[in-house]
Amino acid sequence: MSIERRFDVPLIAGMALREKQIQQNYRPIIGVHKWFARRPGTLFRGLLLAEFGNDFLDRTFFQSNDLAGLRIADPFMGGGTPLIEANRIGCDVQGFDVNPMSAWVVREEMEQLDLDAYRRAARSLLTALHGEIHRHYRTDCPLYGDANVPVKSFIWVKTMDCRACERPFDLFPGYVLAKDRRHPKNVLVCATCGNLNEVEDLGRPGACGTCHAILRTKGPARRSRCDCPHCGHANRYPSDTGPPRHRLFAIEYHNPKRRREHKGRFFKKPDSADDARFSAASRRWERMTPRFVPDQEIPAGDETARLHRWGYDCYRDMFNPRQLLGLELSCRLIAAQENDRIRRALATNLSDLLRYQNMLCRYDTASLKSLDIFSIHGFPVGLVQCESNLLGIVNGAGANVGSGGWSNISAKYVKAKRYCDAPYEVRQDGRRKIRVPIEHERIGERANGTDRRIAIRCESATQAMLAPHSLDAVFTDPPYFGNVQYAELMDFCYVWLRKLIGKQAEGFSARYTRSSDELTGNVTQKRGLEEFTEGLAEVYARMARALKPGAPLVFTYHHNRLDAYCAVGVAILDAGLVCSASLPCPAEMGGSIHIHGTNSSIIDTVFVCRTSGKTPGKWFFDSSEQLLEIVNEDLSVLSEAGRVASHGDTRCIIFGHLTRIAIWKLRSAWNRSLPTVEKIAAFREEMLRYGDPNELATLAAPGDSTERLPLFAPVATRANQGNQIALSF
Repeated sequence: MSIERRFDVPLIAGMALREKQIQQNYRPIIGVHKWFARRPGTLFRGLLLAEFGNDFLDRTFFQSNDLAGLRIADPFMGGGTPLIEANRIGCDVQGFDVNPMSAWVVREEMEQLDLDAYRRAARSLLTALHGEIHRHYRTDCPLYGDANVPVKSFIWVKTMDCRACERPFDLFPGYVLAKDRRHPKNVLVCATCGNLNEVEDLGRPGACGTCHAILRTKGPARRSRCDCPHCGHANRYPSDTGPPRHRLFAIEYHNPKRRREHKGRFFKKPDSADDARFSAASRRWERMTPRFVPDQEIPAGDETARLHRWGYDCYRDMFNPRQLLGLELSCRLIAAQENDRIRRALATNLSDLLRYQNMLCRYDTASLKSLDIFSIHGFPVGLVQCESNLLGIVNGAGANVGSGGWSNISAKYVKAKRYCDAPYEVRQDGRRKIRVPIEHERIGERANGTDRRIAIRCESATQAMLAPHSLDAVFTDPPYFGNVQYAELMDFCYVWLRKLIGKQAEGFSARYTRSSDELTGNVTQKRGLEEFTEGLAEVYARMARALKPGAPLVFTYHHNRLDAYCAVGVAILDAGLVCSASLPCPAEMGGSIHIHGTNSSIIDTVFVCRTSGKTPGKWFFDSSEQLLEIVNEDLSVLSEAGRVASHGDTRCIIFGHLTRIAIWKLRSAWNRSLPTVEKIAAFREEMLRYGDPNELATLAAPGDSTERLPLFAPVATRANQGNQIALSF
């Protein structure tokens, strides 16, 4: 059992932390298309090499590996990280996911592509599109008098009509457009005349330089209420009477001629010419008969309920006319592409581009950039929205300026596919990051003249038909009960991609990606913990039957709720498996917008499950004191890797160990035939034998790592670390 003996937590945890801070630099393949909550590729590479490698992990990790002949499966492939890492080192892989967008994205990631042909096609598309719409993305520079310079971002505020006096007004939550972190001064919008003012101190902003009104930082709109500035009536928002209206109030632009002499960014209040450009684009759109803009209604859902509250009924409602014009023309150019492989690559780009080309994107006043629609793993409906330049801006050196345009997406895609042909790792040397090429490894169906088997299936793993004892391992990142409704979010891209590609792609016959077979808790679909537990148990049972004797089923998991771990424990027991290890490893970015300021954990538990084998005796405990010793060892190891654990991290680590030991204690008398609700209750009772996990997390404190051996030391040092206990079911 190699993972239990050879997995190097400090090594992998340190690399995983760095990878998640800027994942596209460590694993550029994620640039093929957005997927949610991708686990670090370094983590799954480490797990694979710990299980199947022939040397210490700190050596094999940075060497070329060829594990041809091994068969690896992932029943919840999502964005495909475990499959990509296994394929890269020569394994045959097969993945399952009920979501057709998952199957599409993973195929795009792994399928070979003629990069030169793709680049020519992408340039041709951008050139043709530029000729059609570039005039709609220009402005004039009032600072230096330069005409026709490119716009980076159009910034809009929601408006509404007063329910008393019926006059329109803006829903400003605040008047700060830009903070002085990446601009010399703070930029404030005057609430009276709308002009932009640069101020030194937001606490004492002074008066507007144009109308001399007192500048304010706070706006009138907050907590779903805004007083009408005309009559004082207290208006409630949102309104579900139709999509919200917006008013253009600011522009950030790029002036290449003045960039060197100008300090900071270029901002302006829109003028009549800017309004005319938008009106011209709107008129073009009104005259056009769309062929590719989707007309589907937004179905009810846990995530989409917010959209309905704001009056968004159809997906097309989430775009303004200029965006719809550019996206429709983009689709037409893609559909005309004769090469099927190139057409699919460009269609994937279009789908990914949608994240930045909609009226739910927000403008980050600190980093001065657009935040894409999925920056918080949901459908955030803000009051101030950002419209990015659809074409993108490329400077004289060939580098992109800003984000969210075609030039950005295609450059990211090229980088991703180039990584497939020449993967690398990043080694930390003090403060330096050294890129280490890994020769002979490749991502794709063919490498070094050898074909590899890649089976990507858009189907539920609860129905997967796999030959008994045919798999060498299962590595996966399963759904985390009700954390994120991926299908509801991915429908946003899918309805466009389906319209562009047609129904011939696997799974694309359905109008939406949502399925009754999804293994997530969902209030709208009335799927709760029992359904999640039963589905997970069915998948794990099928994988267990397909595994060779003693081969591992390995998965990552974290959640804030104890019940979510009860579901995992019941599923493992129902599948006839025992948990031989519960290892901590960072898997999220600490600064992620969707978890920032919450009590969520960035630490996953890596559960290693088998039917038989051995596990170190020191990992077993019979009291809360013994449990805390193990937890403190984990915290020390993570601290060595660079993560000072939060309370949420500690609680998740405790949940992982409690799950593992409860499986061990319940295995011999486990009755699979009991009702699911009773099995969950029994598992919960066993987990709580050691105390309340929240209180235990408060008691836990990192120990002094210099006084104890690492929890997962190399094989050579393990002889003195206690007995091995045989596992069986």
